[in-house]
Amino acid sequence: MTMTGEMTNGQRAQVLVEALPYIQKYNGKIIVVKYGGNAMINEELKHDVMRDMVLMNLIGVKVVLVHGGGPEISAMLKRVGKASTFVDGLRVTDEETSEIVQMVLAGKINKSLVAKLDLLGGRAMGISGMDGGLIEAAMADARLGYVGEVKKVNPQPILDLLEKGYIPVVSTIGCDETGHVFNINADTAAAAIAASLHAESLISMTDTIGLLRDPGDPASLIRRVDIKGAQQLKAEGVISGGMIPKVDCCIKAIEEGVRKVFIIDGRVPHALLLETLTDEGAGTMFRKELPSC
Repeated sequence: MTMTGEMTNGQRAQVLVEALPYIQKYNGKIIVVKYGGNAMINEELKHDVMRDMVLMNLIGVKVVLVHGGGPEISAMLKRVGKASTFVDGLRVTDEETSEIVQMVLAGKINKSLVAKLDLLGGRAMGISGMDGGLIEAAMADARLGYVGEVKKVNPQPILDLLEKGYIPVVSTIGCDETGHVFNINADTAAAAIAASLHAESLISMTDTIGLLRDPGDPASLIRRVDIKGAQQLKAEGVISGGMIPKVDCCIKAIEEGVRKVFIIDGRVPHALLLETLTDEGAGTMFRKELPSC
């Protein structure tokens, strides 16, 4: 770095050279990015995430964006005078709420992300889990109403878009054989979609820096963990509360064929690039097994 804190041309070149092995590694591979939380609410962070995805797409990575939108759904429900109710962290979804979820996720949020990607030089196409029979869903728990569990994923609509060079932007709603629409947790949907695509990796952008041995100490970040280790951390209570379902989705994706899964902090600018194109990474990586050494 120079005295002013700016990079020299030589330093810029070195950054590109160091990224080359990762560009080669991921070229032509599918990466599924689950996107939500503060990174979606903050416009500056959203701009950074979308720009990173366009860059990855332009260097040959087949990027699939799977998004949620809980805060915006809650805001819309409040505007229409409807309270949000949650059971075990999942939104209770009656028929009216289901219609609002469909409107917000497949409409407002999905199309705003597509527009942002296009404005930044990407080629994006927005779809929902209802399109092309992408996500077949069923009621997960009668207490939750129209909250769905994924029964089957038909990846062909996404594969068709990737083949044409598009960035698929997927909103997490699905339907059953009778046409009932279900709200699906974004982590659950992203894991199922990544598995169906045999993705190289699934990157979950969250509101935490990753798995921490001590929730109050960012320095206790667990950078790598395998399935056995994750189960042990759950048994020890290190993984608890709202992190349990996220980790369960990571484990399920790995068990169903995704090579690597990452939990990264979506509040950190360019966390996506740091995780995929640098040695340091930016969060916790899950693998089926870690080397014994």
